[in-house]
Amino acid sequence: MLLSAAERSVLDQVTGSADRLVSRAVTWAGINSGSGNADGLTRMLAELEAAAATLPCEATQVATAASVVVGEDGEARRRAHAPALQLTCRPDAPVQIVLTGHYDTVFPADSGFQTVVRRPDGALNGPGVADMKGGISVMLGALAAFETHPDRHGVGWTVLLSPDEEIGSPGSAPLLAELGARGHLGLTYEPALSDGTLAGARKGSGNFHLVVHGKAAHAGRAFHEGANAVAGAAMVAARLHQLNGRREGVTVNVAKISGGGALNVVADRAVVRFNVRVPDSQSAAWVTDAVSEIAADPPLPGLSLHLHGGMTRAPKPMDAAQTALFEAVRQTGDLLGQTIAWKPSGGVCEGNNLHAAGLPNVDTLGVLGGDIHSDQEFAWPDSFGDRARLSALILCRVASGEIDALKLKSLRLETM
Repeated sequence: MLLSAAERSVLDQVTGSADRLVSRAVTWAGINSGSGNADGLTRMLAELEAAAATLPCEATQVATAASVVVGEDGEARRRAHAPALQLTCRPDAPVQIVLTGHYDTVFPADSGFQTVVRRPDGALNGPGVADMKGGISVMLGALAAFETHPDRHGVGWTVLLSPDEEIGSPGSAPLLAELGARGHLGLTYEPALSDGTLAGARKGSGNFHLVVHGKAAHAGRAFHEGANAVAGAAMVAARLHQLNGRREGVTVNVAKISGGGALNVVADRAVVRFNVRVPDSQSAAWVTDAVSEIAADPPLPGLSLHLHGGMTRAPKPMDAAQTALFEAVRQTGDLLGQTIAWKPSGGVCEGNNLHAAGLPNVDTLGVLGGDIHSDQEFAWPDSFGDRARLSALILCRVASGEIDALKLKSLRLETM
């Protein structure tokens, strides 16, 4: 296959804007937008709205759902989340592309990691520069170039930029499900690995919070009248950990135990927080049942257990639709001289949500980088233009019919 004149023109548009894609990502990375930083999320949202104003789309702030969080005291409370930004272009076109990303990061407002610097090897080191403010810049750059393609009118697109992906998308999950059901093809802009490798199959993930209620008592005068919630929590945590190795591909990570107080008081409350990862839906059902059995069996007299949470993202296997889509992306990369490969990942992202809703998708179309979620996070500047060219050409190939989005959607629905 050769590039058409229209495709070459679109790619030239991307090449001409490559430096701008990098510079605005650096600016955005200088805005702390940790998932819990309301002021920073508001600032970042305003930046994204300004960037969207250059595109021929309708930009709308969309309310996200409230979620339930379990505090350190074991009490469940409702938490509001910042709005998502939705960009819509040609919603009545016969082919609909869903592009997603998140504008929150893992770095809280008081993090010491707040600015972008250039390393001696040329990489950009900064908070969110790869995950995923660089990816958002690439996405919007690709869309701007695609909008010069003569066949663009047959393709509509919707962008959803969410404020809560780094905490599991509790507020934006309903929006992702709705878009996934309506769209034909999904593109998500998590960073690729530093060598450009994409994430193929992804595990599913669940977050759980098990509250242990006991009875307080004086540790000296009335120890046996109490029921120690912290001791019970430790025993429950051990039971959860023992689920590891019992089913292939399933992991249970006990992440935190909190509770208790003064050393002379029998603790009356504790919270065990843990995450599970599963390779398939059968494993998700297995571990959910196993966790429920543990939560129904208090380890000590006088204790009661209350389970919160559950599976937040379904597994994303390489089914027929995913396999066909990745092959199409590989062929598109070949036209650009980019080698596209993929491998399984234990990580999860919005691509899991979209797939569960019936949308075939590639979810690591962002910049090349690494060490995300740490103060060593980096992105390679040259990858901004390369990845924007890849996305722009994917969109062109959808418009020309070389990538049959309707067929891919049909293949996905056949496996649901």
